[in-house]
Amino acid sequence: MEDKKVLLRIRNLKQYFPLKGNKLVVKANDDITLDIYEGETLGLVGESGCGKSTLGRTLLQLYRQTDGKTMYYGRSIDYIAPKYVRKTFENLPRLHRKMKELYELQEKIDKEYDALLGWDGGQGMAKDEIPEDHPNAKQLYAKRNELDKAKRDAHEAFLNIAQLIGGFIIAEDNLNEVSRVFLKKYEVIEEKCRLQEDLEEIELELRELNGDLAIFKREGKSTSGLESKIADFEKKKEAKLRQIAQKDEEIKLREQDIEQMRKKYADNPEFQKYEAYRDEGIDLARLTYPEMRKLRKDLQLIFQDPYSSLNPRLTVGQIIGEGLLAHKFFKKDSEKMQDYIMKVMEDCGLASYMIHRYPHQFSGGQRQRIGIARSLALDPKFVVCDEAVSALDVSIQSQIINLLQDLKEKENLTYMFISHDLSVVKYISTRIGVMYLGNIVELASSDEIFRNPKHPYTEALLSAIPTTDVDDKREPILIEGDIPSPINPPKGCKFHTRCRYATEICKQVVPEFIEVEPDHFVACHHMLEKSQVSFGASDEK
Repeated sequence: MEDKKVLLRIRNLKQYFPLKGNKLVVKANDDITLDIYEGETLGLVGESGCGKSTLGRTLLQLYRQTDGKTMYYGRSIDYIAPKYVRKTFENLPRLHRKMKELYELQEKIDKEYDALLGWDGGQGMAKDEIPEDHPNAKQLYAKRNELDKAKRDAHEAFLNIAQLIGGFIIAEDNLNEVSRVFLKKYEVIEEKCRLQEDLEEIELELRELNGDLAIFKREGKSTSGLESKIADFEKKKEAKLRQIAQKDEEIKLREQDIEQMRKKYADNPEFQKYEAYRDEGIDLARLTYPEMRKLRKDLQLIFQDPYSSLNPRLTVGQIIGEGLLAHKFFKKDSEKMQDYIMKVMEDCGLASYMIHRYPHQFSGGQRQRIGIARSLALDPKFVVCDEAVSALDVSIQSQIINLLQDLKEKENLTYMFISHDLSVVKYISTRIGVMYLGNIVELASSDEIFRNPKHPYTEALLSAIPTTDVDDKREPILIEGDIPSPINPPKGCKFHTRCRYATEICKQVVPEFIEVEPDHFVACHHMLEKSQVSFGASDEK
């Protein structure tokens, strides 16, 4: 997937919900890491309650994530000029000291772990190997988990700085100067952002006036007053464009200051090494509500229930138009807006003459098309399809899936498709992620998951798919026991209480989510070497 552009990069995402009246939390998403590529469909499967829908809503920041990073690359930072960037530049020296303290804590825990293990860097047993009969086995497992957390905390603190200033993170004695130079450039970016917002308001007015002008001409009314207003707004637009161009020139000057400062460290190999950490994405988890609202049109959701997700008191036109008005695609319910809504309806398989009907006058499949039209009217870049076909008849499901496929190709959309139905997920998905109790335990291409599952949970899910093949002699792999509580999940691998391959290490150590084959990621201590059964892999999609 190296040739594809990353749209969303999720690292160590956690979503915990506090329980009322006590200190317990529901760990709905727990340490999820993955990339979502532009133009792909990422399928997400797993049992009910595993956190699929929560993950989708958290990526959209409908739930503000508890911890971790969600980097979005669909817009540049200067599109919204986030406040967290300014705060980072202002507090660089203090943040840098905190980062060093975390790394010192990591070293301290590491030494304690070595002492318990009796490891001195010599030959023989690898440092991460913990014999089950070791006298300090339990303390070692606990210390390793503590060390893993310390490493994550230190690395996150490092990334928060390095993603914004790159190699300048090595300038320990001169971070005040680094802070000043970067902040000076960012202040100009903030000014440019405000000018762009003013320009958007002017362009909105012009669209409305030009729409009214077309109507006046068609009806034979006098247009002199409107033409005068349009001329005034055109002048305002030109003035704003000149101001924005001036800010672009100022930004170039500030970049020259940064380049001049870079020359001081150009020969330092550490500087070049850390330059690779520079990241132009937007950290959605750190945005304020108004900043996130500005990106909301890019990140949309198609709801599971086509009945309760539509306001019964609004017509189809009003339901689709709500978002258009909220995000200032149009200023009022004009004829131009109605024409746009009718076009979106037709694109989604709805007759345009239905624009004034109410939800109760539609079938389930038609209602789901309304929900799709409402989301896609805003021209999004990323859409979470949350069980978008599970409430529909099988015959209607195929129509909606084909519609989503057609719209994806036409608009270059990126989907996260959440479903229980593995056959549906296989048909529509580029890649499939398998979730269990808040974690992604396996991630690979759709064909690879079906042909070569590595995780025991994936193997069990695939074995349970119904088949009409009379020659298929395979038997379902039963997963014994109930799903553990997300309030108090098992230690180590969460699946070990139901896994037929579990050993002591599974009960104590959380398995790392690693790439075991190209673009095939698994979190398991005893991953399957080779699938004994082919689960219907096909060359066709």
